[in-house]
Amino acid sequence: MAKGYWLVKSEPSVYPWAQFVTEKKTLWDGVRSFEARNNLRAMKKGDLVLFYHSNEGKEIVGLASVSAEATPETTSDEGDWSAVELAAKKALARPVSLAQIKSDPRLKDMKLVTHSRLSVMPVTAREFKIILELGK
Repeated sequence: MAKGYWLVKSEPSVYPWAQFVTEKKTLWDGVRSFEARNNLRAMKKGDLVLFYHSNEGKEIVGLASVSAEATPETTSDEGDWSAVELAAKKALARPVSLAQIKSDPRLKDMKLVTHSRLSVMPVTAREFKIILELGK
C-alpha cells in the first residue's frame, strides 16, 4: 500500500520544530478549518509529514510520520474536530524556504503555493521527493 504524504504548519513561536524533536511525539490538535480537519482524518499511520514553520521562517524544516490516526479532539467543546499523533523523524539538512518552493517550476501546483492558508495539506509523492532533494 502506498504511503500518503502531508504537510503541517506551525508557527515557531507557538510550536517549534526543536520542541517537537525534544518531545518526540505530539498530538496535532487545534485545527479549526474543515478542509484541514478532513486532511487530518485522511492521514494513515506511517504516512510521512513535512513540518513547516509558518509566519516566521516560512520554511520546511523537518520530517515526521503519523504515529496514530485521527481521533476526536478534546480541546474544544464546540464542533466536530479531530487530532492525529505525529512522531518527529529528522530535521532536513537544509530548510526549504517558501521562496525556493515558489521559484521551482516543478512545485508550482503544490498546495503550499496554491492554498497557502491551509494548515494541513496533502503533498504528492513527486512533490515530497523534490522537497527532500532540496533539503539535502
